[in-house]
Amino acid sequence: MDGKASPSANGSGVAVQMDRSAWMLMLRGAVAIVFGVLAIVWPDLTLLLLVAMFAVYALLGGVVSIVAAFQIRRAESKWWLPLLLGIVSVVAGIYALVVPAVTALVLVLVMGVNAIITGALDIAIAVRLRRVLRGEWLLVLGGIVSIVFGVLVFAFPLAGALALVWMVSVYAVLSGALLFALGVRTRRASRELPMRRAPASGR
Repeated sequence: MDGKASPSANGSGVAVQMDRSAWMLMLRGAVAIVFGVLAIVWPDLTLLLLVAMFAVYALLGGVVSIVAAFQIRRAESKWWLPLLLGIVSVVAGIYALVVPAVTALVLVLVMGVNAIITGALDIAIAVRLRRVLRGEWLLVLGGIVSIVFGVLVFAFPLAGALALVWMVSVYAVLSGALLFALGVRTRRASRELPMRRAPASGR
C-alpha cells in the first residue's frame, strides 16, 4: 500500500462534499425565495417590518453557510469562504435586530452593504469551489444580482417604501432561484459521480 487514496475513494469524498455544498445552496435559495415572496404578498408591509424580515433572512442564511463551512472544512482548503459569507450575513442580521433606534435609512443601507459583500463572496466561492459545484455560473450570476441590488440601494437610498419592497422582492426571489437551481444541479451531479467512477475503477 502506497498510502494514496483509490480513485473510488476520492470519488466518494468529492461526492460527499458536493452533496453538502448542494444542501447549503438549496437551503439558502429556499430561504431567499420565501423572504422575497412574503415581501410581495404581505399586506400593509412597513419599511421597518421589511428590515425585520431581512434580519431573519440574513440570520438563517448565515447560519446555513457557517454550518456548511464546518462540514466541508476537512476536504476543502477554501472552506473559510462560506464561513466568512455566513459571518457577514449573521452580523448584518443581528445589527438590524438589535439596533432599532437607528433610522430606517441606515438599516436599508445595511441591506445594501450585506448584498454587495455576500455577492462578492458568492462569486469567490464559485471560482474557488468550482471542483465541487456543477453550473457554478449560476452562483456567479447570483453574486452579480446581489451586487447590482446593493448598488441600486446606495444609488436610490430614499426610494419609496413600495419601490424598495419590489426591489428587495425581485432580488430575493431571483437570487434564491439561482442558488436553489445550482444546489439541485450539484446534488444530481453528486449522485451521478460514484456511478461514473465505478466503471473506471473496474478497468
